Amino acid sequence: MVTQQKARDSRAAAPTRPTTAAEVLRRAEELVPVLRAASEEIERARQLPAAVVEQLRDAGMFRMGVPTELGGPGLDSVQQTEAVEILARGDSSAAWCAMIGMDTPLYAEFLPESVAREELGDPDTVTAGLILPLGRAERAPGGYRVTGRWGFGSGITHADWVVAGCFVYRAGELEPRENGGPQWRVMIAPREQFEVIDTWHTTGLAGSGSRDYRADDLFVPEEHSFSLGQPRVPGSNATPETILRNMPGVPLGVARAALDWVREMAVHRVDRAANLPWPETYRVQLAVAEAEMELGAARHAVYGSLRRQQTLLAAGEELGPDERVDTVLARVNAFRVARSIVARLYDLVATAAIYRPSPMDRWLRDLTTMRQHVIAQDQVLQSAGAHLLGGTPQNPFSLGIVA
Repeated sequence: MVTQQKARDSRAAAPTRPTTAAEVLRRAEELVPVLRAASEEIERARQLPAAVVEQLRDAGMFRMGVPTELGGPGLDSVQQTEAVEILARGDSSAAWCAMIGMDTPLYAEFLPESVAREELGDPDTVTAGLILPLGRAERAPGGYRVTGRWGFGSGITHADWVVAGCFVYRAGELEPRENGGPQWRVMIAPREQFEVIDTWHTTGLAGSGSRDYRADDLFVPEEHSFSLGQPRVPGSNATPETILRNMPGVPLGVARAALDWVREMAVHRVDRAANLPWPETYRVQLAVAEAEMELGAARHAVYGSLRRQQTLLAAGEELGPDERVDTVLARVNAFRVARSIVARLYDLVATAAIYRPSPMDRWLRDLTTMRQHVIAQDQVLQSAGAHLLGGTPQNPFSLGIVA
């Protein structure tokens, strides 16, 4: 806890940070060339360098979800996605870590008031970790004894707190929920209480530092655990899938960066076989137009579905199957379309794409890696289809369904 206090003290003396949504978006835009210049270093380090973390912090990227009544800029899910999309034009890993790191105020909607306000009250607190129940939490007086190993701890190298999903046990037996099935709770503890294991040697998103972490008989107080099915307060952010809504901002931003890069280079490039400038070459014209068409459609689907969902939740209405699935399909589609666009642009640029300083190779690798995320896989489509048809989703959490 001493480490946490030092972090809070150092941030108290930091430069003025954004207090409005408009300012956060402006500061994100200012970071695009900064992150682009740091991309090589981010990739080489296999985590965000300390200087980049502080640049994101100073620009308010980790506080964007803090409500205005608590002194934050209070970005809604649409604005959060916009901010992440902007950052992704600069660097994929930095945007991914910002998307993960700003979840702290969203988790606070499910935690007791004392923890949410006193321990997580610093608006720039960064949380990392996996909420899926890969660990074991044995009930003990006042809390749980937690043991397990979790993967994909994006941003854990600079996080203040770590979440870890667990099935709950009592006296060695799985504890059932009231309506059947095992009890799933998420534990949250300071990062230094976990062992972080350097496993992150990957094809893409190298700079996200998404390492494994583990705990062995770690005591977690009851108030430092929560169920995503039991929010403390009502509201549009107090739903299980809140932390998933801003995810498509990353692939959309990467695809936008790749398309802009190709359009800029096309001005000075000549098709040798046809002896025509690229702007006058049919295949280039067609490729660029198709990419713009597909990216525009995917982007409108993401933001349109988010706005519709937000309107319903703000009005206190229940989401029907179609409204619930709408955002899910748009999210998966954003990952698919972004990778498809960049792969085709890579082929269009051909051998020039494989040489540095061309960023095309990294963009393709980053999108290929993020496409493997559990939220972007075919199982999510099965779950959406099952929900629409009244069947059984294999991944109900992806739909925001937690018993």
